[in-house]
Amino acid sequence: MDDGSPADGQVAPAAPPAGSAAAAVRAYYDTLRNGEPLYPYFAAAPTTVKFGVGERLTGYESVAAGLREQTRTTDDWRVDSERLVVEERDCHAWFSDDVFMAWTDTEKRVRYEFDTRWSGTLERADQTPSGSEAAGDDPSDGEPTWLFTGMHVSTSTEGR
Repeated sequence: MDDGSPADGQVAPAAPPAGSAAAAVRAYYDTLRNGEPLYPYFAAAPTTVKFGVGERLTGYESVAAGLREQTRTTDDWRVDSERLVVEERDCHAWFSDDVFMAWTDTEKRVRYEFDTRWSGTLERADQTPSGSEAAGDDPSDGEPTWLFTGMHVSTSTEGR
């Protein structure tokens, strides 16, 4: 049973190596906090999927549209990673994390706060997608980037 102890998995460092899958996940969190576009972090594939708190987006176009709308209608993000665990292979990686997150819905003028659980898969891409300088790599260095192929964010029933 996962009791949150260190034996459950090696927690990724706060400053993971550049170009690593862990760096891509941490960069995504930073981008979310900064209110910048998130869609460049996702693989442009019809099989890309993102489950968020109260949504399911299937296919890159749907994910990108949903994330654009999220960026447009939210502000003041807080994203506190508590237990990021990332396993990386040559061309794919997976992660899990416990994340406290909060944001303000700018249209409803409502503040939301949740203890959440994140998990997902990433693939190494040969090139950064057009318009992207994200995913934990410097596109000018010629190194591959990591892109999310699946992401699942759900709320915890236990709370803080």
